[in-house]
Amino acid sequence: MLRLEMLCTGDEVLHGQIVDTNSAWLADYLFQQGIPMRSRSTVGDSLEDLVSTLQLRSQYADVLIVNGGLGPTSDDLSAQAAAEALGESLVVHPEWIARMEAYFASRGRPMSESNRKQAMIPASAEMIDNPVGTACGFSIQLNDCWIFFTPGVPSEFKVMVEQQIVPRLRQRFPQTESPLCLRLTTFGRSESGLAQQLDSLPLPPDTTLGYRSSMPIIELKLTGPSSQREEMLNVWQHVRAVAGENCIFEGTAGLPHDVALGLREKGLRLALSEQFTAGLLSWQLRSVDAPLANSELPEHMGNSTLKEVAARARILATHSGADLTIAIGELQDDRISVVLHSQQETFGQTMAYSSQRHSQKIRQEMTAMLALDMLRRWLNDESPYGNYEWLKPEALL
Repeated sequence: MLRLEMLCTGDEVLHGQIVDTNSAWLADYLFQQGIPMRSRSTVGDSLEDLVSTLQLRSQYADVLIVNGGLGPTSDDLSAQAAAEALGESLVVHPEWIARMEAYFASRGRPMSESNRKQAMIPASAEMIDNPVGTACGFSIQLNDCWIFFTPGVPSEFKVMVEQQIVPRLRQRFPQTESPLCLRLTTFGRSESGLAQQLDSLPLPPDTTLGYRSSMPIIELKLTGPSSQREEMLNVWQHVRAVAGENCIFEGTAGLPHDVALGLREKGLRLALSEQFTAGLLSWQLRSVDAPLANSELPEHMGNSTLKEVAARARILATHSGADLTIAIGELQDDRISVVLHSQQETFGQTMAYSSQRHSQKIRQEMTAMLALDMLRRWLNDESPYGNYEWLKPEALL
């Protein structure tokens, strides 16, 4: 299997001063192309560390994508590091200087003398075009590794990967195929509980079952070669059965998307009253164009008993003319009340959080997910009341 790695550079990335979105994007993009990343690392703005890391990783990787360090400032060291790793000098490319001069002229600005540094790459390097910026990309061969050097600016980086690097990889490694990845997301189950039931599951060759925990959800992901599709789908039926009613959606669209689709298919409008979640549920549903009526954020109203929250849901239904209403009360003594009201009946539950370690933000997200899950179940003609490992029902309507 092709071993592709990524090396991110820059003190700001290493020290966590910026979020490294390029790595996440590249890992996902390459995975979809059938070229999964095998490893990634980060090095700061140290020439010595960069040179030693290039030399080390080139002994393991078939392909290494280096991101960052191609700018005009003194801390942009990738080209110099590449030259030293190769034992070569840097060479100025006049054609790139001309490109940069035209770039700045089109914007009515003179090119700074410091930008000339961006036209200097190792003598044996192949220039890689950057159609949207001034950083000159390039590739080198070090040991048996093909190394690509790319700019850190996300818009430039993504264009270079899509238009320059992946086509070159496809040409040299034509045997790569896009993998099959089956995904489902659960709410109300623990990672350990799912693993206990699934880790002994026999898998087809070259197939892996993974877990991604991001409170309040657990994603299950079965990944393998497309040639194993039939065998993987057989395994997936067992994964679905283990997830059971706690599977809130499959794929990657998300629960708000699926709920919005269900509302549109049934021609229903939803109104929301949110105290504890403070508009989070409204934001999640509006971002997927759900058919919403009124949304309100009531001020603290003392006790938020289940009956009081249910009364608020009925009043909102009358005032808004909505087909459905969801009302969420205030968190009190680790307890939250959520009500789903339709024109025919009202469902409500008071749930107690069994864990004391969750922050308010996590609890808000869990409560919004609880409300969405009630609505999902109702839209699917199921009972709105689910079973959750860390939410205990104390009262039901």
